[in-house]
Amino acid sequence: MHRGAVDDIAALLVRAPQDTKLVLDVGSQDINGSYRELVEGRGWRYVGLDIQEGKNVDVVAVPYHYPFTDGAFDVVISGSTAEHVAHPWLWFPELARILKPGGLLAVLTCHSFPEHRYPVDCWRFMEDGLRVLFDLTGVLEAYEFRYVSVEHIVGSALRCSI
Repeated sequence: MHRGAVDDIAALLVRAPQDTKLVLDVGSQDINGSYRELVEGRGWRYVGLDIQEGKNVDVVAVPYHYPFTDGAFDVVISGSTAEHVAHPWLWFPELARILKPGGLLAVLTCHSFPEHRYPVDCWRFMEDGLRVLFDLTGVLEAYEFRYVSVEHIVGSALRCSI
């Protein structure tokens, strides 16, 4: 987690549904920080998911097939993880699948950053690339993107209320 990441995710959480109760953090292992206090400080329940056991990990799961029902979470956050996902075109639809209609997806990732393997480092994202990945889900709308530093971009979207 880079300096300012908690503030960047906090700024996205203003879009969360008013009745938010349950938040999933994908890529939650505490390498150098966590969003747990940010989420729990709002009175919401936090669940940390990662591909391996570690500090701040509540659920271990393989990418692209998370052990949750459709629409299980009010908010899905992921900070400094997308660049480590081998197949983001499979990952973003899975994030959207477990999001409730009207729920918020909030992602912070790199658009320019030195290589950092945890365990791999595959991608850098621009606004247009994130837009393509959000579109690929078929259920996200009301996108917002912002470059928050010379190295990082945030994107958020709401799941359609179908």
